[in-house]
Amino acid sequence: MHIDRLWLTDFRSYSEAEFAPAPEGLTLVSGSNGEGKTNLVEAIGYVATLKSFRGSPGDALVRVARLGEPAVQRAIVRAEGSRDGRRVLVEAEVNVAGRDRVQVNGRALKRSRDLLEFLQVTVFSPDDLSLVKGGPQERRQYLDDLLVALHPRHADTIAEVERVLKQRNALLKSVTGSPTVPEDVESTLDVWDSKLSDAGERLASVRVSLTAALEPLVGEAYGRLAAAVAERGRDVVRLSYTRSWSGALAEALRAVRRDDIRRGVTTVGPQRDELEMRIGDFPARTHASQGEQRSLTLALRVGGHYLVTQRIGSTPILLLDDVFSELDAERSESLLACLPPGQTIVTTAGAVPAGAEVAMRYRVEAGKLLR
Repeated sequence: MHIDRLWLTDFRSYSEAEFAPAPEGLTLVSGSNGEGKTNLVEAIGYVATLKSFRGSPGDALVRVARLGEPAVQRAIVRAEGSRDGRRVLVEAEVNVAGRDRVQVNGRALKRSRDLLEFLQVTVFSPDDLSLVKGGPQERRQYLDDLLVALHPRHADTIAEVERVLKQRNALLKSVTGSPTVPEDVESTLDVWDSKLSDAGERLASVRVSLTAALEPLVGEAYGRLAAAVAERGRDVVRLSYTRSWSGALAEALRAVRRDDIRRGVTTVGPQRDELEMRIGDFPARTHASQGEQRSLTLALRVGGHYLVTQRIGSTPILLLDDVFSELDAERSESLLACLPPGQTIVTTAGAVPAGAEVAMRYRVEAGKLLR
């Protein structure tokens, strides 16, 4: 899959921009820091997922008017491309006030996950180091994003878990500190426990399967990256999914109910699980060097990208946002060598790795995209 052309109107720093990357190979977008390179790849990510990979809210994507200009109320992103020979035009309108609107080939999009049928992206960014160094939520989100990319129906299970947790936690908070729990609250908790045990078991099960499928791919990518900087010998990567409960989730929820009521929060379930990562015999989060953590972070993205490519039979668009600024020359070269063929868009404030074959070049200056 690839995009042929991208049009931006009032998106972030761009009042108007048109971008036509090479359909295959590497398209390089260079420019000084703060000129708008990340904004460009963020727009591509947004039109494929309807989310900012930087975690920004929708109104932050709308350009801030210059002094003397009327306030800008909306941003528009349009992308034209193809997947497996099928042409696609995605048009997204982000509104400061009111509902956002999205059309695919002229028809209103019903669900954001339906975009996966037309466009998919894999994003590498400097913030990815949080996958290794950050808290468990970062790693659970990594798994869930991959699950949805592989099978959009998993979005329903994830949404169900989130919905039930919200309701159960609200009920727990309503009785926190009460000397006794009313009978109707106990019976309602029984209902939410049943729903959470069902959806939570399903979500944990597919996360376990995904972790097993990822481990060899991440290990292979890490081995190649680590070998480039003589870290080989400690390059055995192990991934394991650890549940926050043992036995059946329904029984675990019953066992902790009194504690959950006291604390006002659900303490077991897929929202408390962990993706554990080890390099050699040691936990990567606490014992790996900065270089090893960086290599593992890249390997997680490369492994996920390969898995999606294998399973869906089409290569997602690769977005590499300023990752070379965080890497030494050896890792940079090794990363490019690890990537499968397809459309790759790279932003950089400096030079690309030696030996990189650039199919097309752009430069960003003062909010303008130049060839």
